[in-house]
Amino acid sequence: MTPRLFLGPALLVNFAVFLAPMLNLAALSFREARAGGSIGDGLTLATWQGLLKDPYYLELVTGSIGLAIPVTLATLLAAYPLALFVHRAAPRWRSLLVVACISPLLVSAVVRTYGWIVILGDNGLVAAVLRGLGMKPPRMVFNTTGVGIALVEILMPTMILCLLAGFGRLDAALEEAAASLGAPSWRVFIRVVLPLSLPGVLLGCLLAFVLTVSSFITPKLLGGGRVILLATEIYDQAIVTLNWPVAAALSVLSLAVFGAALMLYGRVLRRVEG
Repeated sequence: MTPRLFLGPALLVNFAVFLAPMLNLAALSFREARAGGSIGDGLTLATWQGLLKDPYYLELVTGSIGLAIPVTLATLLAAYPLALFVHRAAPRWRSLLVVACISPLLVSAVVRTYGWIVILGDNGLVAAVLRGLGMKPPRMVFNTTGVGIALVEILMPTMILCLLAGFGRLDAALEEAAASLGAPSWRVFIRVVLPLSLPGVLLGCLLAFVLTVSSFITPKLLGGGRVILLATEIYDQAIVTLNWPVAAALSVLSLAVFGAALMLYGRVLRRVEG
């Protein structure tokens, strides 16, 4: 009985700051939207019917997921070697390397996004290097390519932290035993290192996927209004067109995507650890 009493305050706070607002948001999606941003008192299914029948919103959801998957994989591929290097570094250097890897989190995402606009711009560093090599630089701003590159860099610190947590299960003795039995380094990695680090990999991929789908600042600034994701559309519906029921319905769809990703994460994690 006593442990349940200790859980009471946490459950109450969780209900007050998360569950109650989400329920209110879901209820708002069934209200009638009127001209000028006002909301009717009655309940209606018109918003959801229009949302589910309009192919634009289907493309919006699939496009957001379609961007999140490659961004997540690219972030994993970029962060995994760095995280493994940090994990295997000497103890006296490990803390310094961890701080260096997560230091970008100290800089606002707005500042980092503007930095990428300068770097990837038509007269930026990347374009200058490509021109110096005799290549015609592709356009990398105000499109999905630039947004994807910036999101990978922005999400790398988070991915590295998750991987470092997963690397806590690695045992150097297992790698040495595999090597002593004649296994080459690539087989040691595939059969020993990667399986033991999978929980951290799965957690990092979950967070990267969710943060990409819900990203707003980077697609809004670096996309130049041409990269439309769930978060940017929710903002436009709520602030620009003042259609709060549609914004609420899209928010519920976002939560559904997050819930599906979380369920998939749980199933895969149980299979990995089982």
